[in-house]
Amino acid sequence: MCELFAVSSARPARVRLRFAEFATHGAPLQALTGSAGNPDGWGAAYFDGVDAHVLREPVPAVRSVFARVLEDHDFHSPLVLAHVRRASRGPVALANTQPFVRELGSRVHVFAHNGDLPGVESLAPAPGDWEAPARPVGQTDSEAAFCHLLRMLQPLWRDPASPPSEQARLQVVEEFAAGLREFGPANFLYSDGQCLFAHADRRRQGDGVIREPGLHLWLRRAATRHDHDVAGLQLRGQHHEAHPLALLASVPLGGGAWRALPRGTVVGLAAGERFA
Repeated sequence: MCELFAVSSARPARVRLRFAEFATHGAPLQALTGSAGNPDGWGAAYFDGVDAHVLREPVPAVRSVFARVLEDHDFHSPLVLAHVRRASRGPVALANTQPFVRELGSRVHVFAHNGDLPGVESLAPAPGDWEAPARPVGQTDSEAAFCHLLRMLQPLWRDPASPPSEQARLQVVEEFAAGLREFGPANFLYSDGQCLFAHADRRRQGDGVIREPGLHLWLRRAATRHDHDVAGLQLRGQHHEAHPLALLASVPLGGGAWRALPRGTVVGLAAGERFA
């Protein structure tokens, strides 16, 4: 099963992901599949205002020189999304490697999904509808779902000078998530660079059974320093003012007050604080 991870912070934090280790956090599944980690690609997005550094590669992290360079880079960002892939739909290719990125409303939007959504392609616009704001580049159900979300969001972002409210964005994401659950497991992370949304559904657990929880949340108390070290992840956040920070992950990454999210939960975060 793919792995999801995200950070939302009121202040930029240094987030170093060691993908070769991070990909093994769903380790019990390896015994069933006979494969180490999630071997079909990895990617991360580090937001910087309305844009983001997006790095992804359709190769196992354990063989990636690029991933090792990223691990040592001193990226600081208030909003980070990451994904490691076990392919279920579409070949192993860059076009099918998450997170997916599109522009809408003069800002970058990023999306990553965990699960299987057979039939979600039925939500695509008619072939002759060339005004649709987003179309898939690859062959995954995840990208097809993301493009559908962007089409739903398009009316909110017609005027980049007047961004929609958090609640307006939340309403669209909740409607999208409810529809997505009808197709199959639909854990996802989505961000427009200001807000971070997460939807918890079911996932294939270590015993091979698909059930909840599909996502976990840790809301850290405001502090001048946030540190978290675990296999595959090193997080450092420091500022002279106390600030909140939130973590999301498919499975808990080390100790801490991780909370399993019930199926159907939609979380909205901004600057490390939960508004939904």
